[in-house]
Amino acid sequence: MGLTVLDRRIWKTRQELRLAMITWIERTYHRRRRQAALGRLTPIEYETVLGHTLAA
Repeated sequence: MGLTVLDRRIWKTRQELRLAMITWIERTYHRRRRQAALGRLTPIEYETVLGHTLAA
């Protein structure tokens, strides 16, 4: 999944790879993964629902 994206290049240092992994997790995985605390919605779905509720 995401690691195949990270495997497509050669990393100069372990720190550079670590930063790329953290960035992928924060930008991709956490935004798509359903969260139990958010009623099984993804964070983006939750923010959309919350935004509509607050606007009403």
